[in-house]
Amino acid sequence: MSSNHSLVVVSCNARALLLGTRLDLRSWPEAETLARMPLAVRVPGGGIAVLFRYGAAVLFDVAPQAEQTLRARLAPLVENRYPSADEETLALRIEPGRAEGLADGALVLQSGGIAQLQLVADVLSKSVLLAHYEVRLGAEFDRIEPFALRLESHGRIRWRTREHLQRIGALLRMEQRMVGRAEIGDKPELLWEHPELERLYALLEAEFEVHERLAVMERKLDLAGRTVRTLVDLINARHSLRVEWYIVALIVVEILLTLYDMWFR
Repeated sequence: MSSNHSLVVVSCNARALLLGTRLDLRSWPEAETLARMPLAVRVPGGGIAVLFRYGAAVLFDVAPQAEQTLRARLAPLVENRYPSADEETLALRIEPGRAEGLADGALVLQSGGIAQLQLVADVLSKSVLLAHYEVRLGAEFDRIEPFALRLESHGRIRWRTREHLQRIGALLRMEQRMVGRAEIGDKPELLWEHPELERLYALLEAEFEVHERLAVMERKLDLAGRTVRTLVDLINARHSLRVEWYIVALIVVEILLTLYDMWFR
């Protein structure tokens, strides 16, 4: 990396790491900060990292030893740290004068300036976050499916309301993190200051299918949420019916006791 914060290598890899659910970046030293929104920092030992508060870090031209040092430094700042970081990689080539775009499995950029790297990092971090929740949501469907099949075949289910409510909570947390904290469906604020990067953003967004994947996730979240809420309603209806039968039984007992008193005392 040079002092003007541009890549001087012919090619490098951008590596997105999803470390946990949140990164507390409020106290990051100003002396190491290259840009904000999103936060781009100089990595001791060479390279640049772009850090996101939803738990992602994107590394550019960072050597393995420098990466380990950075990850150790980030560890205390990570909330709900994942046992192993999800990862996504994109090859970059800096070729001034050539049209920007994907070629031979790599993203060609005319410049390796901070704004370009921030934009690449924004899309790549959202892609790795989507990949993480695509797996999580698939697991939720795997848990729900046996109960839906049992309901279809037997007309009843054996699952406690509390477990269903936990499933609903997990689904709501996914949606809140993707739509609220990560703002996956929104354009990066960076484009307000650098409208010339609109074409690059459109290219990256199309390549990683961010909006399409988000739309699929939202439909799946809605379906899973409605399924679990339906199961909760069925369980509550069953409990209500049981309570009503208890009440009827108590009334019958009360009537029998009254008749007993009338006829045998």
